[in-house]
Amino acid sequence: MDENETPKRRRRGIYLLPNLFTTATLFGGFYAIVAAMGGDFENAAYGILAAMVADGLDGRIARLTNTASDFGKEYDSLSDMVAFGLAASLVVYSFSLHYLSSFRWLGGKLGWVIAFGYAACAALRLARFNVLAWRGGAKGSFFGLPSPAAAAVAVGFVWAMDSLGFKGRDVLVPAMLITAGAAVLMVSNIRFESFKQVKLTERVPFRYIALVVGVFALFLVHPPLIFFLVFFGYALSGPIAALYRRMKKPAPTATPPPKTLTTL
Repeated sequence: MDENETPKRRRRGIYLLPNLFTTATLFGGFYAIVAAMGGDFENAAYGILAAMVADGLDGRIARLTNTASDFGKEYDSLSDMVAFGLAASLVVYSFSLHYLSSFRWLGGKLGWVIAFGYAACAALRLARFNVLAWRGGAKGSFFGLPSPAAAAVAVGFVWAMDSLGFKGRDVLVPAMLITAGAAVLMVSNIRFESFKQVKLTERVPFRYIALVVGVFALFLVHPPLIFFLVFFGYALSGPIAALYRRMKKPAPTATPPPKTLTTL
């Protein structure tokens, strides 16, 4: 090579396999939006469920294949915002919250305000997660309800009510409370257990296998309702555990006042 010739800059690429699963997360959110716009809330729930599965696999695959990258982390965060922030809020709005527009004494805008508040809280939750992950946050737990779990609560409620034959207007108040509650839990400082540290290759007690079989059996009874109840229970587990820790914490003992010297 001529000494005057400048070396060619090496092009940087991206890892295909984990980003395919991240793209599947993005597509699941997009599909949920399209299905909700057409009033097909069952398939909208399937879209969110597929996004959750893909989101749970992309990080594990990246770590197993040693293909983690900064690009993948940013792409994953943006895809999560679409699937578990925008898509979830629009599914709930399309099913129930849009009926609030008929209540003129509320300004007719409360429905989309609640939906937007949920989406904004999801964005704040993801931004805080990225910062804590960069700083090396607490292992084994999350600060605030994870956005996929919040989306599972909100969209799972829509899926369960739709499968039971309820209309969005019939469950307007529960939809408001669940959407707003999931939004608040996402930006709270409450700790939620993380299952990312679970190793499937290790030995576990037999009762764990029986528990898994029991959960699968319940899913066969009524998948939409059990899906909602499982994640609703997970959303409640954080506040209940925080309240339990606060009640269990011993009260601070009062220190006696310092003795004063008296003069004769």
